[in-house]
Amino acid sequence: MTEVKYPCYWQKKDGRGQWYWIYYAKNAEPIARSSESYIHKSDCTHSVSLMKGSTGDPLFSE
Repeated sequence: MTEVKYPCYWQKKDGRGQWYWIYYAKNAEPIARSSESYIHKSDCTHSVSLMKGSTGDPLFSE
């Protein structure tokens, strides 16, 4: 098995057998989770790609 290196995303299955992701920080603590589960693992992977690609998006506050 590959050694896990943090920070990283993990893809897992929920109780219904659907895929979701969790993002773990450098200290191995979970700090984000997908807002939905996906039937297909490829859709979950695509969601992770969208998150990774959003680093240049603006941040708004109230």
